Amino acid sequence: MLTSKEIASLAVKALDDKKARDIQILKTDKVTVLADYFILCTATSDTHSKTLADETDKVLSLAGEPVLRREGYRSGGWTLLDFGCVIVHIFSEDMREFYALDRLWSDAEKLDYKELL
Repeated sequence: MLTSKEIASLAVKALDDKKARDIQILKTDKVTVLADYFILCTATSDTHSKTLADETDKVLSLAGEPVLRREGYRSGGWTLLDFGCVIVHIFSEDMREFYALDRLWSDAEKLDYKELL
């Protein structure tokens, strides 16, 4: 069984490998019981969003951590992948700006995603 940091690391690597933009990691364990990490990124199109979601799901499933819940996959504007202790948010540029989770969760610790690669 992987730690939440290992799950976050695998997710970030999958997103980075598929050219996700503006990857941001929020360490949320001290501010919410929802998850230990929120990973936010931006997709360049609906197709790119699906590719990012599929790759993240595949990489983590192969590591023994299948997605528990997937929301918004068909719409592409905001796809959420729930791995329990890690939640991945894949946004279109407009949706990311509109929902501004980075600001909403500004009290969470921000990590440089390159530290997890």
